[in-house]
Amino acid sequence: MTDIEIANQVQLKPITQIAAKLGINPEEIELYGKYKAKLPLNLIEPQKMQGKHLILVSAISPTPAGEGKTTVSIGLTEGLNRIGKKTTVVLREPSLGPVFGIKGGATGGGYSQVLPMEDINLHFTGDFNAIEKAHNLLAALIDNNVQSKTSSLGLDPRTITWKRVMDMNDRSLRHIIVGLGGTSSGIPRETGFDITAASEIMAILCLAESFSDLKERLGNIFIGYTYDKKPVYARDLKANGAMAALLKEAIKPNLVQTIEGNPAIIHGGPFANIAQGTNSILATQMGLSLSDFVVTEAGFGFDLGAEKFFDIKCVKAGLNPSAVVLVATIRALKYHGGIKTDNLKEENLEALRKGMENLEKHVENMKKFNICPIVTLNKFVTDTEAEIQMVKEKCRELEVPVEVAEVWAKGGKGAEKLAILTAKVAEQCTCKLRPLYDWNWDIPQKIKTIATEIYGASAIDYTPQAKSDLKKIAALGLEHLPVCIAKTQKSLSDNPKLLGRPKDFIVTVRQIEIAAGAGFVIPITGEIMRMPGLPDKPAAENIDIESNGHITGLF
Repeated sequence: MTDIEIANQVQLKPITQIAAKLGINPEEIELYGKYKAKLPLNLIEPQKMQGKHLILVSAISPTPAGEGKTTVSIGLTEGLNRIGKKTTVVLREPSLGPVFGIKGGATGGGYSQVLPMEDINLHFTGDFNAIEKAHNLLAALIDNNVQSKTSSLGLDPRTITWKRVMDMNDRSLRHIIVGLGGTSSGIPRETGFDITAASEIMAILCLAESFSDLKERLGNIFIGYTYDKKPVYARDLKANGAMAALLKEAIKPNLVQTIEGNPAIIHGGPFANIAQGTNSILATQMGLSLSDFVVTEAGFGFDLGAEKFFDIKCVKAGLNPSAVVLVATIRALKYHGGIKTDNLKEENLEALRKGMENLEKHVENMKKFNICPIVTLNKFVTDTEAEIQMVKEKCRELEVPVEVAEVWAKGGKGAEKLAILTAKVAEQCTCKLRPLYDWNWDIPQKIKTIATEIYGASAIDYTPQAKSDLKKIAALGLEHLPVCIAKTQKSLSDNPKLLGRPKDFIVTVRQIEIAAGAGFVIPITGEIMRMPGLPDKPAAENIDIESNGHITGLF
C-alpha cells in the first residue's frame, strides 16, 4: 500500500487523548479540529527538563536512494514507547514546495508515520502561512519606505538584501523586477522570491525562546544601508511589532500523533543548507518538559543539519543530547561507492565497501562532539545478509554500536532492538556536548574549523566578495555570531559530484550573508537553491480530492 493508504486505515485518536498521555489537561490545549492542537508555551518548564534524554537522528550524506531519517525517528519513538519509555518525537513541518514537487511529503512512510498526514503535509495549522506573511510584510514596508517622501530612512535600494517568499516551488520568481508602472508604483529595483522554508523569519521562529525574544530578533533583521552607509534594521522601520503579531499563534508548537497513537510535536521547518535545519527550540523544550525521551532529527547529512544542531541550536538553548543515531542504508552506501541508481538493488560488496568511507567519516564527526554515537541500518527488502554483515563488521571496527531497523514495514515493532540499544546508550551516557568551536572566535577561524574538521577540506578560499563581506560583518560588530555554512547536501565537499569521502579539496566561500535576526552569518559555498523549480512531472499531478473530500496521491 502507499503511505496515504496506510495512513487512511488508521483510526485516529482524539488529540485530547494524546495530550492526556503527556499529562496535559484537555482544557489547556488549543484545538485545530479533532486531531491537531497548539500547545501553550507555559507548558515548558525548565525544571522538568532536567534528567531527560534528547536523541538526535542524523544520516550519512543524502543520495537519490534515500536514507529515511524521519521514518526512523518516528519508528524509534514507537519502539521506545513499546519498551516502556515515555517518548515524544519532535519534527519539522513539511514545506508545500517539495510536497507538490519531487520529494513528496515529510511525515515518514509506511507504518512509521505521523498523522493526519494530509493535514500536516498541506496547510497544517497555518504556521508557514504566518511566516510568509510576516516576511512579506517587511518586504512591503521596505519598498514603501524607499518610495516615501516624508518618512524615508534614505535606504539605498542597491543594498537591500530582503527578498519576498512563498511556500511553493516556482523557478520563474527567482529573479524579478519590482516597482514598474510609473512613479506611483514604487522605485524599480531587482529582487526575487525564496521559498518560505529559506526565510530568515523561519530561522528566527525556530531559535526564539520566548515571545519577547522573537520580537527582539525580528527587530534585528539586517536590511541594507542608507546612501551614507549607515546600517538599517527592521526595528528602524518599526516593523517588528506587526511582524510578531502575525506570528502570535505560529510560535506555539503543534501536537499530533503517530500511527501507533504516541505523541508527536511538529514545529517549524528551516532548510539545513541555508539555515539550521532543525525544529524549534520551543518544540524541543516542550517535548523534554512533557516526556522522558525526545527523538528529533536534523536535515540532510550529519555534516549539515547535525553540525548546526550542536553548534548553533544546542549552544543557544543549553541542550545536551544523550545520543545521536546515524541512519544509513545499504542502497545509499552503494551509491557512494559508485553504483548507479538503477543497479542499487543488486548485491555489490565491493561498492558497499568503498561507499562505507562516507559512513566512516560521519562516525568520526559524531565522536568530535563528545556525544554517544549509534548507527542504524534502515533495512530495505533488497538488502542481502552478506551486505548487512559487512556494515555491522565495519561498525565494530569503528567501535560504534549498530542495529538494524525495519520501521517502514513494521513500525515500532521493527525498531524495538534499536530502541533497547538507544535507551541503554542514552541512560548510561555521562558525556557533555563539546561544541566544535567557540562563538567568540573570528569568522574565518570558525569556517576553517568546520570545513577542515567536519567536511575534510584541506584549505579555504575566499572570493573578493567574501572578503568584502568579512569586513562588513566586522564593521557591524557581528563577528561573535556562529556560522551556518551553506553548501551542497550531496557531498561532504562543496562539489556535489564528489561522493564517498573526498579528500584534499578546497572549499570556496563565495559570499557571506548576514542573518542578524536569526543570530548567525551564512558563508555561501557552491550554488545554493533557495527557490526550487518543479520537475518535468511534478508530484502535484498525482494529487486529487474525491467528492467526499478524501485526498489521494500524497506520498
